[in-house]
Amino acid sequence: MPDIIPHKVLFHPYVTEKTMFQMEDDNKLEFVVKRDATKAEIKSAFEELFEVKVESVNIKNTRHGKRAVIKLTDDYSAEDVGMRIGIF
Repeated sequence: MPDIIPHKVLFHPYVTEKTMFQMEDDNKLEFVVKRDATKAEIKSAFEELFEVKVESVNIKNTRHGKRAVIKLTDDYSAEDVGMRIGIF
């Protein structure tokens, strides 16, 4: 895979009440991502940027853009990452 620049793939967290519950209950974070980014690029960028391991990436394409639901492995906490990026 070619070198990717994480900030050109991941734009910002998508924060709603539902995503806050996902963070607490399911260890997931949701980010707005580049429209043509692949799951592998998103996973790689997230792991590089936040120094965590990603279990899976699911994509949501909406008329407002593309969002990625990122599930972390059990070794890492989505709440800790949320604290580091200022969601709380």
